Amino acid sequence: MRISGLGRLAPLALALAMAASLPPLARMPEVVAQDGDGFRRFLEELWPDAQAQGVSRATFDAALRGVALDLTLPDLLLPGKKESDAKGQAEFTRTPAEYLNSGYLASLAGQGRALLAKYRDVLDRIEREIGVPGPVVLAIWGRESAFGSHHSPHYAIQALATQAYLGRRKELFRTELVYALKMLQDGVRTRETMNASWAGAMGLVQFMPSEYYTLAYDLDGDGRKDIWGSVPDALASAANQLRAKGWVPGHSWGYEVRLPVGMSCRLEGPPSARPLREWAKLGVVRARGRQFPDQALDAEAFILMPGGAHGPAFLALENFMVIKRYNMSDLYALFVGDLSDRIAGEGTFETPWAAVRQLSSRGIEEVQQRLQERGYAIAKIDGKAGMNTRALIGAYQQANGLKVDCWPSDALLGHLRKTAAAEKAAVKGGLGPLR
Repeated sequence: MRISGLGRLAPLALALAMAASLPPLARMPEVVAQDGDGFRRFLEELWPDAQAQGVSRATFDAALRGVALDLTLPDLLLPGKKESDAKGQAEFTRTPAEYLNSGYLASLAGQGRALLAKYRDVLDRIEREIGVPGPVVLAIWGRESAFGSHHSPHYAIQALATQAYLGRRKELFRTELVYALKMLQDGVRTRETMNASWAGAMGLVQFMPSEYYTLAYDLDGDGRKDIWGSVPDALASAANQLRAKGWVPGHSWGYEVRLPVGMSCRLEGPPSARPLREWAKLGVVRARGRQFPDQALDAEAFILMPGGAHGPAFLALENFMVIKRYNMSDLYALFVGDLSDRIAGEGTFETPWAAVRQLSSRGIEEVQQRLQERGYAIAKIDGKAGMNTRALIGAYQQANGLKVDCWPSDALLGHLRKTAAAEKAAVKGGLGPLR
């Protein structure tokens, strides 16, 4: 039964009012307390859900003491600002060359190879029990926390509460916030040790609170699922999450390839997927003169070109999409896939990334809007140039006699604006649309 907010607001209001006297942990730098009454009401309305998860009132009040809105976090929808103004994640604001920094990848790969030897028995057991190879789970660890050297700076409750109140995915973060409160109640973490990313992810391999309860794995057999201090547990948990998301044992994430003349980036994405052997018959060859493994030839694969024509091309298999479900970004999944290959002994990309400029989120959003207005099947206007957007940019470029590079550039946006203005003028002059 939902408890009236008025009946329980006083204890929480008192707790929040004590923020000025809290120790440094609770008083995060650059935390802005605005819309205080609305935020306090929102927090109090969490109580019935938290109580249903077994959270006591004492734990609830202690966890929320001093919590304020942290407006420094990315992905917030602030009053008076458009969604495209939100500070974005690195996966969607950096160019491929910036995100897949060759020096950083080489450094992580060197560390990863040393860890592959150090944890050989653990990783072999993970692959036997769960089905995910050691280099892949090490690559997740490397991407998520640089093998434990990057420390999450936020108090999980505060970050999740801010995202649940002002973020773009409020319901998701509201659920995660309740699970985070449950973690405190169950003694999984304490307030002092509950550090997290801006999105509330925790531990060596960055698990959300709900994932801890559903996917964390006790590999070392001590009766605890310790994704913070136990490397075996953390790596097995990452593998278990990949398995739950559909990992296909015995298959790679994908392969760098060379496309034949006449095959362009406009074919990128799962809609054009076909068995690997069919791509080979069409003239797609693996980079560096290598052969595709026989056991992978019947696997469905699709063209992946995160930089459009300004970088390497890949044939991505289902395991690429599995990694992407860990973090919904093409660049994230490619980073993890490539790092896992390097840890396993592979080299760098054959084709280098070109130096291209990344349009702002607002610019990409305008490209998507204008393409959609012209009848192109843009899946979502979100300011992120994913596979769907890149492929449709290529289709537009081909249809208009432009160089096909599938990249959201200033030149492309200018052409879209110019075409729209010309059509508007033609309609106004009674000539009909220029299509």
